[in-house]
Amino acid sequence: MKLKVIVLAAGKGTRLQTGDSDAPKVMRLACGKPLLWYVLEALAFVDKKDVIIVVGYEKDQIVRCFDGYAFAVQAEQMGTGHAVMAAAGELEGYDGAVLICYGDMPAVRRETYLTFLREHNKQKNSCTILTGESSIPLPYGRILRDPDGLFLRVVEDRDCTEQERRIAELNSGVYLFDATMLQNALGSLKNDNAQGEYYLTDVPEIISASGGRVGTCRLGLGDEIIGVNTLEQLELVSGILGKR
Repeated sequence: MKLKVIVLAAGKGTRLQTGDSDAPKVMRLACGKPLLWYVLEALAFVDKKDVIIVVGYEKDQIVRCFDGYAFAVQAEQMGTGHAVMAAAGELEGYDGAVLICYGDMPAVRRETYLTFLREHNKQKNSCTILTGESSIPLPYGRILRDPDGLFLRVVEDRDCTEQERRIAELNSGVYLFDATMLQNALGSLKNDNAQGEYYLTDVPEIISASGGRVGTCRLGLGDEIIGVNTLEQLELVSGILGKR
């Protein structure tokens, strides 16, 4: 299976900033290693040259530390879809699968990524979303399904109705795409929302509307899908990683 990976790692991590450091979010340390180190270690089954790290804030710190990887620059942060657009040039002429994940989610295990890949291939999807449940309250999008249980769309946590917020199945934000379908969908992505941002969560709907098959891989993800945005979450993830 042909596979490229896009790791989103451009954020500043304002709520993680301390007076003694200006490190970008993914360079914050957990058990002595940067958050991004754990993500790339879990993805070590992919050749470095096929891993594209999207950088932005203090990008040189990341580039210096992770030799051998491909890098794309998101100069202005305008949403997750915009971050993937920044890496689109690295996909020109490529027709395999593209895994998209986050540099601030260090607890996702290698086995989870591999299970996700197998399910994507098994379902023969144009897009597969990694979904799951967690006992930890997380402000993640919910997966809406039709009466037959088929994927309809992702609704962001802030846009959920009270009924939708009770849905246990969360969007982890980790995706697998057919590269051609992804490129076409990015060309149709709009930012006509209150934030003026391009959302990656809109891409599965675009692919589905154009005739692509969209599915999910639903796993018991638990604490694996914690994204580090605060010092409290950094401490929590450090404890999780320290026990492994």
